[in-house]
Amino acid sequence: MTNKSMACLILTALVIAGVSCGPSEPPAGDAQDAQSEAGKKLKIGVMPKLIGIDFFNATEVGARKAGEELGVEVDFDGPVESKVDLQVEMIETWIAKKYDAIAVAPNAPDAIAPVLKKARKRGISVITWDADALPEARDFFVNQCTSASVAKTLMDVMVEGAGADAKYLILTGSLTAANQNIWMEEMEKYRAQAYPNLTNLSKTPKASGEDQALATQVMADCLKAYPGLQGVFAITSVALPGAAEALRKAGAADRVFLTGLATPKMMKEYVDDGTVDRFVLWNPVDLGYLAVYAAVANVRGEVEPGATAFNAGHLGELKVVGSEIILGDPTIFDKSNIDQFDF
Repeated sequence: MTNKSMACLILTALVIAGVSCGPSEPPAGDAQDAQSEAGKKLKIGVMPKLIGIDFFNATEVGARKAGEELGVEVDFDGPVESKVDLQVEMIETWIAKKYDAIAVAPNAPDAIAPVLKKARKRGISVITWDADALPEARDFFVNQCTSASVAKTLMDVMVEGAGADAKYLILTGSLTAANQNIWMEEMEKYRAQAYPNLTNLSKTPKASGEDQALATQVMADCLKAYPGLQGVFAITSVALPGAAEALRKAGAADRVFLTGLATPKMMKEYVDDGTVDRFVLWNPVDLGYLAVYAAVANVRGEVEPGATAFNAGHLGELKVVGSEIILGDPTIFDKSNIDQFDF
């Protein structure tokens, strides 16, 4: 018998026995079931506006804690600068790697929307946190506080410190940051209603680009350019300590009341020495924790638009308004409580 004939006989026997010469591939549905049965670990990409600052370092702690509790893999990463194009590049990579969910704090709501829509079309759950994107580009927004509550708390603190007829300025981070712009809009609404004699000395906020050294310089320039200045809001966790440094160097804390949003760790030295009397924030560890809980719940179909409450681990039951999951109300920090917080 020739080698060719022998090969044919062997092939025929294999076919009769129902044996394939290559690996068998189950139908697509069966493959998905097998993957599910194998207990595939969900992979969640969590992206801050930028990495390396105390506020987002604290959110990472909470995000990883939630990941451990829920048994999912958390990839916490982001750009080294608060630039939306860098966020877009990284999200494109996460889409290509087929992450199950992406939770992002956008640097610009419009510019980031196309890549988030692309992720959703690929079946990836999309959550925004800290700042929102366009609503049609995400499933849920994890909001640290309602914008109205942030605005009211900031304005009330300013009036308590500088008076109801004070002249003030606002120092922000990026002029495109959605959360900061919304806070400023709400601050103006509340000011007009509750404190009409307060005066904003500049129609355009002063930008610091989420750069602490730049915030210090901008604050120093404002102290020189506005001799009648009585109050300053610095509404990012980088802008407030930067502004406090300039205020301390100028020895102007007795005539200019400074408040805003930052972490206790960043502000402790300025509160201790009297440069800043009190400031406002929420718990960033809880914010990161909630972002991951919301992302995982969305993947698993455990929270849907129209819900009014959401249970998030040790945070308990939180309010859902439309497609926003609300962490809670802001906290005022001063000498009486700042040592109680380690973030």
